[in-house]
Amino acid sequence: MDIFTSEHVREVALSGIRVYNALARETPGCIPLTIGEPDFNTPDCIKNAAKAALDNNFTHYPPNNGEEFLRQAISDFERERNGFDYSPDEVVVTVGATGAIFTALVGIINPGDEIIVPTPAYVLYENVVKLCGGVFVPMDTAADGFQITPERLSRAATHRTKAIILNSPNNPTGCILNEESLQAVYDFAKERDIFVICDDVYSQLVYDKGYKSFAAYSELKDKILLVQSFSKPYAMTGWRVGYLCAEKSVLQQLQKVHQNSTSSIVSFVQSACVTALSADVSEMRETYRARRDFIYSRLTQMGFEVYRPEGAFYIFPSIEKFKMDSGTFSQRLITEGGVGTIPSSCFGSEGFIRLSYCYSQAELEEGLSRIERFIGTL
Repeated sequence: MDIFTSEHVREVALSGIRVYNALARETPGCIPLTIGEPDFNTPDCIKNAAKAALDNNFTHYPPNNGEEFLRQAISDFERERNGFDYSPDEVVVTVGATGAIFTALVGIINPGDEIIVPTPAYVLYENVVKLCGGVFVPMDTAADGFQITPERLSRAATHRTKAIILNSPNNPTGCILNEESLQAVYDFAKERDIFVICDDVYSQLVYDKGYKSFAAYSELKDKILLVQSFSKPYAMTGWRVGYLCAEKSVLQQLQKVHQNSTSSIVSFVQSACVTALSADVSEMRETYRARRDFIYSRLTQMGFEVYRPEGAFYIFPSIEKFKMDSGTFSQRLITEGGVGTIPSSCFGSEGFIRLSYCYSQAELEEGLSRIERFIGTL
């Protein structure tokens, strides 16, 4: 009966990240450095706010786009922290950043429209573009230090280009787009009728000063779709809450996708999300920073070529010198070395592996020692 399913659905593969994570967890004694999920629990203040909302019977249908008090809190947060001017009517609260990305792409893509994505990139973008009948256009950034150049951007563009997706800090590299990259996208976008989707879900997990989101280009507000999530900075992955910000006339159209695919997010978590926006995430961020420093130091000591992550909680060392594809390397590292990583093939790239440092110091230390022993056998 496969012929009766959608052609677009059949073009989409199941998550390779989950495949390698499952293999690592099914392998006895393996240390999985695979998933980008904070090993912290959600702070008590956030959980208590959800409990209070339940006790107050906050269990009925909320407004489709989210409660007014949460959208106002998001508006205030974006203005005070980032300088972005979005009114509550320019915010829709979604089921995680996944829901925001889905709402944005379904809302803008016509069949055949092309979406440029700098790679390596999170696989969700390609899959949703395909589900929409769009054309995924990868733009390899590995040779340019994971930055965007005007030349590569120009070569990737056609008259069918509808949007470019920016993820900074980036999953899987941990890199941040520099001023030259942002300027290249600005010059590109201001001359075209395209959208720039800013996936900024790791923006609170930046280790040094100087970070800038493309959403700061307020003069292009009508072209910018800002995606955010509560999952990563507040250790709220299981809560499944994110949001999408867009200029009012644009959001009036995009909200139709959200309303007809999800209806709304859960009612009683919305009070907890307001509490989250005022939570201090510095302790988590500093823990990730220390882990970043450790894992970067160990990998460079082993002779890996690797960029030092500037944000998020991933590191992306090159494995090209080992003369095997990333899938083979990751599979052998699991079965022979006892460490789980994700091959760069899962991110539309080749020649790298992704390690997550959302794990304890003890796990990281043992995992890196095992990697050192493994590469010593190659």
